[in-house]
Amino acid sequence: MEILVIATHPNIEESRVNKVWLEALKKEENVTVRFLDEVYKSSKLIDVEKEKKFLEKADRVVFQFPFYWYTMPALMREYFDKVLEYGWAYGPNGEALKEKEFLVALSVGAPEYSYMGGSYNNFTITELLRPLEATANAIQMIYLPYFALFDIPRLSDLDIEESTKKYIKHINNEDINHRKVLARLKKENKESSFIDL
Repeated sequence: MEILVIATHPNIEESRVNKVWLEALKKEENVTVRFLDEVYKSSKLIDVEKEKKFLEKADRVVFQFPFYWYTMPALMREYFDKVLEYGWAYGPNGEALKEKEFLVALSVGAPEYSYMGGSYNNFTITELLRPLEATANAIQMIYLPYFALFDIPRLSDLDIEESTKKYIKHINNEDINHRKVLARLKKENKESSFIDL
């Protein structure tokens, strides 16, 4: 499976997590990393056609960024605005990304419990990521379970190292795409049983 990681971080040199994740991802044979802040450091003009070619080659696309103000950094937003064009990604004849996989990877400063109803941020990460899920739906991609690391300022270096292993395992896990699991079960002529917990 060919994985494309589109990443951004406005202050990567000060990052405790994204910097480590990116360095590890670059060593993975099946992963191509596009760190937007590095690629477009001299100019914020995104090369739309070049970025489309990377997307077309990928089976799974991971959008990695620090989660602040409940959204993505500006450069990632610009990437979405420019690259996911009408007639290519959506609309009539806009099927370039159809059935490709869409995954979000986040670093989050606050503790996980703060992203619950009644807590500090009052909404779950799942709820706050709905616009990205809607985007994946609009461009006919398969939205996969996100990966997030919470409570960044209080993590040890060992915690971050462990998160890197979990992150790489998560983005390589084909079973997080429920469609693939069901297709495999069908092919194997096995019936899946769901246990009521």
